[in-house]
Amino acid sequence: MSTADHAILLELIIKVRSLAEAEEYFENIPDSSSQKAACIPLLQSYVKERETGKAEALMLKMQALGYTVNPHPFNEMMKLYDATGQFKKVLYVIQQMKHNRIPRNVLSYNIWMNACSQLSGVAAVETVCREMLNDKSVKVGWSTHSTLANIYINSGLVEKATAALKTAEQMLSMHKRLGYFFLITLYASLGNKDGILRLWEASKAVTGRMTSANYMSILLCLVKIGDIAEAEKVFRSWESECRKYDIRVSNILLGAYVRSGWIDKAESLHLHTLEKGGCPNYKTWEILMEGWVKNKEMDKAISAMKKGFSMLKHCDWRPSSTTVMAIAEYFEECGRYEEAQKYVMVLRRLGIASLPLYKSLLRVFVQVQKPAPDILKMMEKDNIEIDEEVCVLVKCLNQINAVEK
Repeated sequence: MSTADHAILLELIIKVRSLAEAEEYFENIPDSSSQKAACIPLLQSYVKERETGKAEALMLKMQALGYTVNPHPFNEMMKLYDATGQFKKVLYVIQQMKHNRIPRNVLSYNIWMNACSQLSGVAAVETVCREMLNDKSVKVGWSTHSTLANIYINSGLVEKATAALKTAEQMLSMHKRLGYFFLITLYASLGNKDGILRLWEASKAVTGRMTSANYMSILLCLVKIGDIAEAEKVFRSWESECRKYDIRVSNILLGAYVRSGWIDKAESLHLHTLEKGGCPNYKTWEILMEGWVKNKEMDKAISAMKKGFSMLKHCDWRPSSTTVMAIAEYFEECGRYEEAQKYVMVLRRLGIASLPLYKSLLRVFVQVQKPAPDILKMMEKDNIEIDEEVCVLVKCLNQINAVEK
């Protein structure tokens, strides 16, 4: 096996088996050059899992063995510190790089600028940016100016942010679309419709076919600035070009309709997607469910929730607590105690039973004067603490049970 083979195999072990097995494999790599090659994927895994202690220990080992001769491992550590809010440690890593004469690359400077924005403000960021512009080993591109623009946006400096975005636009490639949609998102944060549409049109000239992800990105941005009409135009364009109907694209427009209170438009779009061959996913049912709850069409909401629950084998989705309680309260108001009981049983299996949910179940049994299952035992198994209201409701139920006996 070559040194690169060891690195690839270690990556595969992490993905297919576990990080623990990858660590064991790493320790048993026979020669130092192969171990050196495998350090980076192991470090990247620690960063992804936010294993700060293990990442720092590996970094110390790499430095002791003389493996840290380029910016990549240092960038990984800075990414970890940035993600975990340890911004002072980002500055410490930069000091290490300078002390050991490790060259900085674009990513190094971008993370450094972000850390400075968190610690010291815009002036410190601009100082780092000037240092980067004077670093002849670094080719400044659109990503640096977009990083700068994002910092300006977060600081409320709209004019500076717009200027940075226009500079970034001039550096975009005609062969990759990533930069276009990154900048589109930042223009959306500014509420700048002209910038969004200008870059959207420019992105169409880039080599290669526009993907569903590209369409989702532009739709999200248009919805964010409240331009539903323009979003509808883009959606129709996607429908005319798509080879396979991706329900995630229509879900964005569906969600916009529901949030705007346009339930009729949402239902119409849903039927349209079904006719087009779209296959609803859990998000589709969640959006419709919330729309129907708001519109007091509870039977439709319950049907949507059941369809959403049927997909839980394939995802970790859970309905919002607001929607869960709206349906529970509907059963309570209508006195539908059997459905209320089944509903709670389903939610228990999903691990989302709560004190308000159990109170609603108790109230519906008290309301209809029917004997109830031992709800206290169910609450105990679910580690839910009872309060005074629960005690009163249980006392009422015990009286009902006694009469029935």
